[in-house]
Formats: sequence, C-alpha cells, structure tokens
Amino acid sequence: MLGDLVEVWSYAAILLILVGINTVPLFMPPSWIVLSTIYLAYPFLNPFYLALIGATGATAGRFVLTHISSLSRRIIGEKRKTSLGTIEQYLSRKKYAYFLLSLIFAIGPLPSNLLFITFGIMKVRTFEIFLGFWIGRLISYFLLISLTPFAFKPFIKLFSSNFLGIIIIDTIGVISVVAFASVDWQKLIIERKVKFIRPKFRV
Repeated sequence: MLGDLVEVWSYAAILLILVGINTVPLFMPPSWIVLSTIYLAYPFLNPFYLALIGATGATAGRFVLTHISSLSRRIIGEKRKTSLGTIEQYLSRKKYAYFLLSLIFAIGPLPSNLLFITFGIMKVRTFEIFLGFWIGRLISYFLLISLTPFAFKPFIKLFSSNFLGIIIIDTIGVISVVAFASVDWQKLIIERKVKFIRPKFRV
C-alpha cells in the first residue's frame, strides 16, 4: 500500500517537473534526459506510465509556452505578421499538416521549443498540434526510457554534467526561430522567391 502511494506521488511530481521544464523556453535539459535519469534512479517505475506522464507534462508545458510566446507578437512589425500569416494559411490548407509537423518534431531530435515559440508568434493553437506532439512524445519517451539501462547510461552522465551542450542547442534554436520569422513567406510561397524581412520591432 505504501509502495503504491509513493509511486503515485512520484508520477505526480514527475508531471509537474515536465510541465515546468517545457514551459521555460530556454536553457532547460531535454525532457527525455530527465525521464531516463529518473528511471535509472527509480527502476521500479513503469516505463510506459513514465512515458505517458512525461508526454502529458511536456505537452501541457508546450501549450503554456505557446500562449506565452504569443505575447511577443505585439512587438513585431506588420510586414512580419503578414508574412507569418501567409505560412499559417498555407499550412491550414494542407490536411493534417500541423499534426504531422508536430509529430515529426516530437519524435525527431530537433528541439521542440523552436516549434512552439514559432506557433505562439503565429498565434496557432489548433488541437492537431498538441495531439501530434503528445503521440510523438509518448512513442519517443517510451523507446528511450526502455533503452536507457542498456544503451544511454554514459550519454546521460555526460549530458547532465555538461550545461554547455544545453546552451549550444538552445542558442541554435533561438537563431532558427529568428531566421524563420525573418523569411518573407508571402514572397516564397506565392512568387517562389527567397527574401528576408529586416528586423523591426514595436515597443
């Protein structure tokens, strides 16, 4: 009975940790590293339940991050807003585009904060985004957690002790968001011409 209670409270704590990590846009360790480290420390936890809680916490955190990122839209120029509106309209016309995009990000190695900050700036909050992300994270977390005792111990120790790696990854993510927002998507999609919009912010 006591063991079950400890396990329930453990999952609740992990959920809150994952929500917090995925709400903060920068300088947070990858969620799977956190989950795998927890699993190494507490192997009595069920890998599937751990992945389920992790995916739910990560998705909830990214949902909050999307809303926070939308606040930055008020300081960007009208031309940039129009450009981002064009890519939003383009994706909206493609069936399952948002779902597949978030699913690919969730399963792949790319930092997902880049995706949700961009979605926040674009003010995109469709259910497809979060469903695709949740499914992708559930799959990737379960696989990574299950393989942790056999394949990832040295990597986890190296990564968890090297904050420089997190800084480099997040810096690349910030540069990628700025580059994405700087593309004139209206010209690229309609005229097939690559052009960048000069930074212009409003206070």
